[in-house]
Amino acid sequence: MTGNSLTARKSVADILAADAEGKESSRLPRSLSAFDLVALGVGATIGAGIFVLTGTAAANYAGPGLTLSFVLGGIACGFVALCYAELAAMVPAPGSTYTYAYATLGEACAWIIGWDLVLEYAMSAATVAVGWSGYARSLLADAGVHLPAVLSAAPFTPLPDGGAAWFDLLAAAVIGLLTLLLVRGNRESTRVNAVMVAIKVAIILSFVGVGAAHVDVGLWSPLVPENTGFFGAFGWSGVLRGAGVVFFAFIGFETISTAAGETRRPQRDAPIGLLGSLAISTVLYVAVAAVLTGLVPYRALDVPDPIAKAVEAIGFGAFAVAIKIGAILGLTTAALAALYGQARIFYAMARDGLLPPAFARVHPRFRTPAASQVTIGAVTALVAGLVPMDLLGELVSIGTLFAFLVICTAVLVLRRTDPGRPRPFRVPGMPVVPILGILSCLALMLGLPGDTWLRLSLWLVVGLAIYLGYGRRAARLRRLRAPGLGAGAAR
Repeated sequence: MTGNSLTARKSVADILAADAEGKESSRLPRSLSAFDLVALGVGATIGAGIFVLTGTAAANYAGPGLTLSFVLGGIACGFVALCYAELAAMVPAPGSTYTYAYATLGEACAWIIGWDLVLEYAMSAATVAVGWSGYARSLLADAGVHLPAVLSAAPFTPLPDGGAAWFDLLAAAVIGLLTLLLVRGNRESTRVNAVMVAIKVAIILSFVGVGAAHVDVGLWSPLVPENTGFFGAFGWSGVLRGAGVVFFAFIGFETISTAAGETRRPQRDAPIGLLGSLAISTVLYVAVAAVLTGLVPYRALDVPDPIAKAVEAIGFGAFAVAIKIGAILGLTTAALAALYGQARIFYAMARDGLLPPAFARVHPRFRTPAASQVTIGAVTALVAGLVPMDLLGELVSIGTLFAFLVICTAVLVLRRTDPGRPRPFRVPGMPVVPILGILSCLALMLGLPGDTWLRLSLWLVVGLAIYLGYGRRAARLRRLRAPGLGAGAAR
């Protein structure tokens, strides 16, 4: 390790050595296959974005141009996915973006990225849980079961009777159940995830097939509605704003990089999982957006369950039940993957001393970071029950774009600082692809509202204060007590 306490970097060799030489009781088992990774990536990606945010983005920003928004988002993610694939194959250790930042930008930046990833993973899980709650309540209502209205949304949300909600009980409950499943182990959770992914993809394909036969092409004209006079309110700026908002839909494929340390053959399987799951998800998104805006006038899509509304609009009310089941499964797998990824980020940070050591403990029976998983689950459940979805969604998008920008930068830095390191997968077109990834992420970030930037800034300031108050000192003490971490570990 080199540098002072703020700029200390862990070399790739140190990262791999620490992962290999750690006690067996503190290591996560390598049990995942390429199929598991693709299923994890699709499960993480196909969630709230396709079942909830498609309607909001079409109605408020892009209109039928939503298909172009998804294409832009997919292209930007493609640049980033190639960078992730190189890093995940080269550094198959827990931590994902946090770990790569530690190897390239130093300890302080790594902490900031780790803190930022809370927005991507934990807050993403909370957002998805709120969407899950909406679809679950709708499905229960179809069966004649009605939960108390005060337990159906975040506090102060207006209710039809004139009162206000107290807490979103179902959103918090699903986070709790998924946390218990994840604590029990990888094999159990990946099997459940694979089954749910298969069902929801089948339902999505059914919607595309059935809906395509009833599309009114007149609803696609004009493809890009005229701008209303404000940036992001339709027109091409609306397509860009829509891409920034639905970028949330692509969040999840990079969860695979957090699982690289638990993969049997990470050098081969991690790139397959990353690129394969992104390709499948992008095709599904574009197809659903095209069919959705061809079935219902885009201004009528600002509802919690836009796909179910589209199915009902063409007279297939019974199929709407299947759509709601698919949405519930899709949102469940997305929340599952996000909670999984967050626990692995905290596990890696705790091993470096930046978080309390309890987060790095592996359960002796289940072989999972149980303390980390339970803590994350409890906090996320509270957020899901207390915070409205629209506020969460934009925070998750900008936090993820920031992390993606760092990934593209990390590839460029490591090509210069560690050129001789074996790279089982190499980003093609260097340095053009990472630079295009950086520019794409910046463009999408600029398309988001100014208050979202303010919230991100406040979040990062809070994170920096925690680092200066705890993480910096704790990490330095750990280096002093463990000189085997690498040359200069105590510097």
